[in-house]
Amino acid sequence: MCLIVFAWRVIPGLPLVACANRDEYYDRPATPAGPWPDAPNIIAGRDLRGGGSWMGVTKDGPRGPKFAALTNIRSPSDWRTDAPTRGALVADFLKGGDDAPAYLARIAPDADAYNGFNLILGDRDGMYWFSNHAGGDPRNGQPLEPGIYGVSNGLLDAPWPKVVRTKATFASLLLQGAPEEAYFEMLADTTRAPDMRLPDTGVPLDLERQLSAVCIEIPGYGTRTSTVVKLYGDAEPELHERVLKPCDQAAA
Repeated sequence: MCLIVFAWRVIPGLPLVACANRDEYYDRPATPAGPWPDAPNIIAGRDLRGGGSWMGVTKDGPRGPKFAALTNIRSPSDWRTDAPTRGALVADFLKGGDDAPAYLARIAPDADAYNGFNLILGDRDGMYWFSNHAGGDPRNGQPLEPGIYGVSNGLLDAPWPKVVRTKATFASLLLQGAPEEAYFEMLADTTRAPDMRLPDTGVPLDLERQLSAVCIEIPGYGTRTSTVVKLYGDAEPELHERVLKPCDQAAA
């Protein structure tokens, strides 16, 4: 995932609403979201190269359904070719029996072995953000307070233009009780940010411009899927995904 906005305990009876775009190279093989043959309790997409996932839910569990999602930290100078796949962090949480605090306690000692990541995970009772690049952010690994959050390839709520813009639109749609289609329209925004508002993430300026859109369209790379997840207080979760064609907003 390269953009996630989510509302935690904002709507009564609906602890979590999350909307996300996954940006990836078009030639990296993956399966669309659905039950996993080897773990049918999991509903998620699957990266066929690394074997992990970028976002998913479980149908049930000891504390009810679980949710997990991941974004990469964009830091070219820190990139390591020998690092393990970050998608395993999502898959292992969804497969395992640990709740979020126990899982984070287990992975934290070895988190620096991975390239930079943001991990959002939890269940109906608690939602957590964890990053191996968080520095001294007091929210890292701690229960999130109710509110609306956003994360792209920086840290949680970093004021990147697409994070700021999408959080504002997302909040408005929630207040309106907008239909699901409106969230997918939000995720299909290809507007690029003006140069004065671009973050400096260590990539060339022209690429920074292209990556500033909510929905990215670059030859060979771009937004592969858009996803809307709802975690209910007393019902099975919903995960709706649209697979996008390169440089095309039509569903595959």
